[in-house]
Amino acid sequence: MLKNGFMVRFYQALSICIVLIFTSFGVYSDQSTTTTTTVEKPESSTPLKILVLGDSLSAAYGLTQGEGWVSLLQDMLQNTKDTQHISVVNGSISGETTDGGLSRLPRLLELHKPTHVLIELGGNDGLQGHNIKKLKNNLAQIVQVTQTSGAQALLQQMQIPTNYGRRYNTMFINAFAQTAEAFSIPLIPFFLEEIALQPELMQNDGIHPTAEAQPMIAEFMYENLVIPYLTKKPAS
Repeated sequence: MLKNGFMVRFYQALSICIVLIFTSFGVYSDQSTTTTTTVEKPESSTPLKILVLGDSLSAAYGLTQGEGWVSLLQDMLQNTKDTQHISVVNGSISGETTDGGLSRLPRLLELHKPTHVLIELGGNDGLQGHNIKKLKNNLAQIVQVTQTSGAQALLQQMQIPTNYGRRYNTMFINAFAQTAEAFSIPLIPFFLEEIALQPELMQNDGIHPTAEAQPMIAEFMYENLVIPYLTKKPAS
């Protein structure tokens, strides 16, 4: 019995030594195999397309199209590995109101088939003193048409000069927050809020940003639109 017990322990020890030898040469190691085949690969992502339905603030007013923030944002997306699956289509027209945007939207949706629509309209409605109830109704219809197409709507907060009076200004600003809340859609902060306070970044009319301000807007939109709503959030 003692001899048999010794032989059992001998062969067990011998087996362990053989496994260790093979492991050291990478022949018998699951861990070695796993490490070798774990290669960093770009994660496949569903293509996303943002349609910017905007006015002159997004239409590069007074500038070339390539200088505008929409074009610069597109360049940023294509030059960043994690966002190369996102593209931007600029459907903005200078002087556009929510009336015009609503009438043009169905054709734009059919033509471009976006996955997301950024609604950057309402500024001209405010500058022209349009009725706030009508503004909210138009915004609501734009959101509904967008959602019916299968795209996701994102609403850009807009602001107008304070000389329109406190009451009208408050109602105007609240119209966007109320619309976003009613449809449970993101409300993107106004991208000129800080820029408009710096005269050197505004054109002579005091309404439209200069070429120097456009990269700042593109960066702002990347941080406040793309990262929160168009990229996957890191695991906590």
